[in-house]
Amino acid sequence: MKIIKGKKNYNYFQAFVELSEFSLKAAEMLIKALYDFDKNQLDGIIREMHVIEHTADNKRHELLNKLAKEFLPPIEREDIMSLSEKIDDVTDSVEDVLLNISIFNVNSIPQKIIEFTEVIVKCCRSLISALKEFENFRKSKKLHDEIIELNRLEEVGDALYVNGVRELYRSKMEPIDLIIWKEVFASLEKCCDACEDVANDIENIVMKNS
Repeated sequence: MKIIKGKKNYNYFQAFVELSEFSLKAAEMLIKALYDFDKNQLDGIIREMHVIEHTADNKRHELLNKLAKEFLPPIEREDIMSLSEKIDDVTDSVEDVLLNISIFNVNSIPQKIIEFTEVIVKCCRSLISALKEFENFRKSKKLHDEIIELNRLEEVGDALYVNGVRELYRSKMEPIDLIIWKEVFASLEKCCDACEDVANDIENIVMKNS
């Protein structure tokens, strides 16, 4: 008698991890573009970044389609929708940094911007670590520490933003350049904030299910 195996259940927790891996891929592409900055290559890099963002969107749509047909999801539907959206926001925020660099016709990248981008990459890596632990949140002994690390990195980002913008206003920079770099700093901070938003969502879900 031939045994027909049933379909494997969709793993929402693994999907969260996969979504966060797109965020890291985008962040790594961003820092490489800024390290080896060449404005003539920027349009091509933006197209590659958009492919990452679009693929992440498709992955999230797949998750939502599965959720729409799910009889009993492992956590509340609203939480799955919210968490997937917030992870997607991280990828979108990283793409926005590159778009701002292009829109403002930037010619060179200051070291402080590179340092800020390095923090974003660390945030995205930490996010993946936290989401890998999230599946076993009832037993995990590492998840709390991963959340704390994400919060710490967001605070580093806040400090870089405050110090960077303060220095802009204390410099003799032309007003238009000041506006440009203030906007770039704000878009970088938004990336770190987006990562912290994911961490906050994870914490809220854990509290609701504990």
